[in-house]
Amino acid sequence: MDIHLYPDKKSLSEAAAQHVGRRINQAIGQRGEASIIVGAGASQVDFLASLRDLTDVDWTKVVIFHLDEYLGIPEDHPASFRRFLKERLFDHLPFASVHLLAGDAADPMQECARYAGLLAERVIDVACIGIGENGHLAFNDPPADFDTDALVHIVTLDRTCRQQQVNEGHFPSIEAVPPQALTLTIPAILAAQAISCVVPEKRKAPAVQCALEGPLSPHCPASILRQHSDCTLFLDHDSASLLSGNDVQVR
Repeated sequence: MDIHLYPDKKSLSEAAAQHVGRRINQAIGQRGEASIIVGAGASQVDFLASLRDLTDVDWTKVVIFHLDEYLGIPEDHPASFRRFLKERLFDHLPFASVHLLAGDAADPMQECARYAGLLAERVIDVACIGIGENGHLAFNDPPADFDTDALVHIVTLDRTCRQQQVNEGHFPSIEAVPPQALTLTIPAILAAQAISCVVPEKRKAPAVQCALEGPLSPHCPASILRQHSDCTLFLDHDSASLLSGNDVQVR
């Protein structure tokens, strides 16, 4: 894993966007198109803004997916990740196509299969993700399934994950947070050619330490990123504050 340390969230986000832009352009140069996955969440806001501001990417040749969505909530719900990403990215750029994971589909299992089919048709060039406070990737809370054959599945959210959604202002109380979600699986994320992981803020420091210096374990889902051959982790001083400092490149 390539670990880059920046002084603050803004510089981290700008660097990550430039990195992703280069990977997109590389894919377009090789195949004439690129496919990417992006995640939602408060920690991704600055990164999405920086990505949106890139002027050297031909977005008409980019197909985009997103990571996850709450089960049972409509797209216009204030906490919907579809709405979050449309407002901050999808509606701002002329993507070749945008594939949305419908958490309010009449048949959630069928929706998982539909979305998995779309993913399976494409080479994913970059997955743009974060790490949750409990170490989750997408909505794969601990203990995460590292070995599933599925690309998309339905998961039950643990209390730490649901409380994070409240703390970030998405819901008024933990009781209001849907107990389940649709999410790309760990193997689906790891299938991307490259992973760009944006993790700012001090509240993420324990999860970063667990991911980098703890055992590789489903109890810290983000630890599996150490097994990917092309993963770049973007940290700021706050999120890196508990690390020993080994192998961290200061930018």
